[in-house]
Amino acid sequence: MEQKRNVKKIVVSCIALVAIIAAMFFAYKTFMAKPVEGSKNIVAEVILTDGTSESFKITTDAEFLREALEKKKLISGIETKNGLYVTTVNGITADESKQEWWNFSLNGESLMTGVDTTPIKDGDHYQITLMVGY
Repeated sequence: MEQKRNVKKIVVSCIALVAIIAAMFFAYKTFMAKPVEGSKNIVAEVILTDGTSESFKITTDAEFLREALEKKKLISGIETKNGLYVTTVNGITADESKQEWWNFSLNGESLMTGVDTTPIKDGDHYQITLMVGY
């Protein structure tokens, strides 16, 4: 009898977990940012560890950040299964032995997506900051 109750609890828990995952997937697909077609003007600001920065105004028809930055020859990196891992920005390569890496932000908020899947829209201001420490 006790074993049947445990099995029933496990089955109910699994069904609830599947329902939660389905709801999260639906919410993600519904509310995630979508690419904007047509011409857009964006700014990519490269910020170094000493606080100096350089801004690049980019006019592009690209729908995602990677394409816009690559056309401007601002980024390069290593192709991974998850997309481009940016190692070089504006000719400056992050030194992994010093725990350097590039952080991408939009209007001051760190991106939760990679450059391959970050949709852009007119007026976006991206900060690409050389960070030290993991």
